[in-house]
Amino acid sequence: MLWFTILLMGSITYGQKNKGKKNKEIQFPMTEKHWGAVTDNVEFFNYKSVQAVRSTNDNGFGIMLKDFEFTNGTIEFDVELKGMGFPGIDFRVDKDTLNSEKFYIRYFGTPDDLRRTTLQYAAVLDGVNLWDLTDEYQAAAPIYEGRWNHVKLVVNGKQMKIYVNDNERAALHIPALEGITQSGAITLSGNVVYANFVVRPNVTEGLPSDEGYDATYSDSRYLRNWSVTDPLDFPFGKDMMRGIPRSPGVAIASDLFDSTAVWKPIKAGRRGLVNLTRQFGGVEQGERKLTWLKTTITSETDQEKNVDLGFSDEVWVFINGQPLLTDKNYYGSPGMKEPRGRCTIDNTAFRLPLQKGENEILIGVSNYFFGWGIIARMADTNGLKFAP
Repeated sequence: MLWFTILLMGSITYGQKNKGKKNKEIQFPMTEKHWGAVTDNVEFFNYKSVQAVRSTNDNGFGIMLKDFEFTNGTIEFDVELKGMGFPGIDFRVDKDTLNSEKFYIRYFGTPDDLRRTTLQYAAVLDGVNLWDLTDEYQAAAPIYEGRWNHVKLVVNGKQMKIYVNDNERAALHIPALEGITQSGAITLSGNVVYANFVVRPNVTEGLPSDEGYDATYSDSRYLRNWSVTDPLDFPFGKDMMRGIPRSPGVAIASDLFDSTAVWKPIKAGRRGLVNLTRQFGGVEQGERKLTWLKTTITSETDQEKNVDLGFSDEVWVFINGQPLLTDKNYYGSPGMKEPRGRCTIDNTAFRLPLQKGENEILIGVSNYFFGWGIIARMADTNGLKFAP
């Protein structure tokens, strides 16, 4: 990775020195002059009368555009699919290659114009692809076999529109890019053939640069203000609860919940999501982490309320110190939550018993796989008070 980082730093430096290329179409043929190999299975070759690039061994490959820093503008390229895979582009890639904006195509070997999961946008934070926290950013599109598919990205500030095989109607509109970079390198990946790569810096076709509409913005039912602890190691096989000689007979294991823990404020962002990956990053493969979230709800009376909860990957919910709910959202397992293991408000629902006065809601959240976070929404706010 060291040589790749050096190459990336050199590319960004050169690009910053060449900002005079604004509003001009720049063609980047698929040759070693313009592209650096990130993997060792890259072949540049002539294909269908154009310069193209492919894998030498039918495994996914990666290349990076040399001498260019992308901020805003239009990117277009052609891609021919080869077998199942996720061909994609990362842009605004930072110097350590851990943060970027990512768009890719899910190709399952049979084109389906109505498959909602064909296209995916996701931010990459600390090396973690947040696909499982961004179910909203998927779409269907016509995909062709045995011929070029034309992809066009229009990016301006916080917004992006993506066109696939149709330059008139955007297949996917991202109202708020959720990455943390504003500019950076461009990479391509996948077991496919790429060709005809063009960039038009600062050509944004009237796309606004500010964040667009968030459907949850005015919805006061979302629990947005929480306190959070730093994550703890929580290996598989370790039990959350321990037995105690009184009703209800269980309590949180003392090494997992320390009364002296430091609590820090954290707020839900767009879509009502408390994004723990943004706060803490991900976990190493095979590891599992646990963090705690808490908030307070004041009730005018003793009453029960329905709560909708989205989460990834596991949750333990407590009300006033007592266990209430345990649930798991393991992607790929028969018990994964709809939609297919992603964190959405549709994952689960439960009844929350509230006593008159203040009630502490405590949620343990674990992560072992890609992004992690929660979304919590009350069914209604009648007779309740909590921080908006």
